Amino acid sequence: MKPEHRTYIRARSNLLIDVATFIAFLIATAPRLSGIGIHEWLGIAFAAAIIVHLLLHWQWIVALSKTMLRKARASSRLGYLLNLALFIDVTLLTFTGLMISEVALPLFGLRLPRGFLWRGLHSTTSNIAVLLIGLHLALHWQWVLKTTARIFGLVRPTAKPRQEVSQ
Repeated sequence: MKPEHRTYIRARSNLLIDVATFIAFLIATAPRLSGIGIHEWLGIAFAAAIIVHLLLHWQWIVALSKTMLRKARASSRLGYLLNLALFIDVTLLTFTGLMISEVALPLFGLRLPRGFLWRGLHSTTSNIAVLLIGLHLALHWQWVLKTTARIFGLVRPTAKPRQEVSQ
């Protein structure tokens, strides 16, 4: 398989996973509309999708982590810090969501003590996640547009050499 075809397939897969994750997040942010059960299961699926997203981008994470303090571009550093903040926030969001679970965990016989602390923290981390995901999307908007155009045949794919992280 040609390298540019592999790059195309990988970009398409990344975009599809990202779009599905984003849609799940948007639906999950409205538990009054979707219902608490759908909210909780989408939240769990969202956390799983984030893990898949991280695994798909693991080489980038490792490469940038090695060069973060030395020679990474400012935009790469900004993206790295934004993604780190997003990871921490989504981890807290998932944890607090599980702590206040009314449907998913009780289904498995697990009932945890409830408290306003968990609800308040869950609400706060959810609001922060909306902001961070918006910034993440804005940072990668050009990639989203180019990849979408390639998927729908609006632009002919071109083979570009991979850019080094340390530029």
